[in-house]
Amino acid sequence: MLSQPYQLYIERTDATKNMARFYALAIEPTLFGTPCLTRRWGRIGTSGRAMVHHFDREEDAVRLFLDLLRTKRSRGYRPNASVQRERMA
Repeated sequence: MLSQPYQLYIERTDATKNMARFYALAIEPTLFGTPCLTRRWGRIGTSGRAMVHHFDREEDAVRLFLDLLRTKRSRGYRPNASVQRERMA
């Protein structure tokens, strides 16, 4: 079981480039209790695309979560508190 919930929603917008992107991450347990990292990304206002990663250990899922967060932050993604967050499906 997961020791704590991991969820993140970040955005990158640039009106001069007509860019409005989102990136969402969540680590949740599967029915068998193993951790599963779900990534969703796309243009804001769309359902976007999704990718699911299954792990045997929570530490591995958290490591990928933090690596992806670092990469996205370096590319200009930031949290947007004024947006109502959608639940990851």
